[in-house]
Amino acid sequence: RLRLHDGKLIKDRRYHLRTYPNCFVAKELTDWLIDHKEAPDRETGIRLMQKLMDHYIIHHVCDEHSDYKDAKLLYRFRKDDGTFPLSKDVKVFMRGQSLYEKLISVEDSILKVREENSVKYQRTFLGSEMIDWLMQEGEAANRKEAVELGRALLEHGIIQHVSNRHHFFDSNILYQFWINFRRRRRLTELLSENSSRALSESPDSPFCLRKLNPDPGNTSFLSVQPNKEIKIVSAVRRSSITSLAGNSNPYFSAAPTLVFPPVAECNPKSVLKRPVTNEELLSPGAPYIKKTLTIVGDAVGWGFVVRGGRPCHIQAVDPGGPAAAAGMKVCQFVFSVNGMCVLHLDYQTISSLIMTGPRTLVMEVMEAVE
Repeated sequence: RLRLHDGKLIKDRRYHLRTYPNCFVAKELTDWLIDHKEAPDRETGIRLMQKLMDHYIIHHVCDEHSDYKDAKLLYRFRKDDGTFPLSKDVKVFMRGQSLYEKLISVEDSILKVREENSVKYQRTFLGSEMIDWLMQEGEAANRKEAVELGRALLEHGIIQHVSNRHHFFDSNILYQFWINFRRRRRLTELLSENSSRALSESPDSPFCLRKLNPDPGNTSFLSVQPNKEIKIVSAVRRSSITSLAGNSNPYFSAAPTLVFPPVAECNPKSVLKRPVTNEELLSPGAPYIKKTLTIVGDAVGWGFVVRGGRPCHIQAVDPGGPAAAAGMKVCQFVFSVNGMCVLHLDYQTISSLIMTGPRTLVMEVMEAVE
């Protein structure tokens, strides 16, 4: 966005006797992406910009187009017109970026390369050091407030304990900034981070229902009854991982080095009795109620499967996972993820949003009234 402002691609433009401030022409931007080697071809450039639209970063100036079109249409960054959704997650991310920039720009910074158990870690600090620094710089009024800030940064994946065993404490425990905010990222990384294939097939995907030592003929999943259309998913039971790793910490455990047990069965046939449209879901007087679920992911994810699109629905829930504990049920429709409305998205995009978001997941779901 800043580079486009500097290059004068973003400017006030007049169309049909009306002036649209701070906007760009889609076709010109696609040209710019190719010229500046941000995209190898037009097709990739279009996919990149669609990603930004899906994540509420850019939009059509009149919101008449939900898709990014490589044409003489005007689009705008939401940060330039005040419509960018400053959710709690975004605010925490921006706060983390601000603190990181402040820390690395000072002499004798508390961020150092340190060693623990013969392993060297970059950008590390002691919990008590960070709290002292936050108070000294006026970033927190007292130690309690500083601890709360540190915990928010950890829960949003910005900092972490070096071996992922502890939450944030006012102690001599060693932490590190997990995100290197100074690393120059290329737009094409958006397309390679979480492909739908990786999401659906990875044994570490939180959308695989996991079961340890499954009993033959009994999946124990809250889904439809098995039939001939059975899909095999390689997985382990989720909530058992922490205890197997020998760690009673309620937050995180070290990544377990387990050999995956025999496969578990997960039925791919939709659990919905009939298709439901967004219009039907949101129409006045519709027999649906909205619920807010806060799901704290465990060592291997959240424990549910989302499928479909426009709207997506909950296909299956692991009875022993965090999602079930939060009240998630099969056949609920996904309304929002971490404050972002997702009714217009498909399940691959929603899965990607969850995978790249914080460990604490806030979802709004629509549930049919009995």
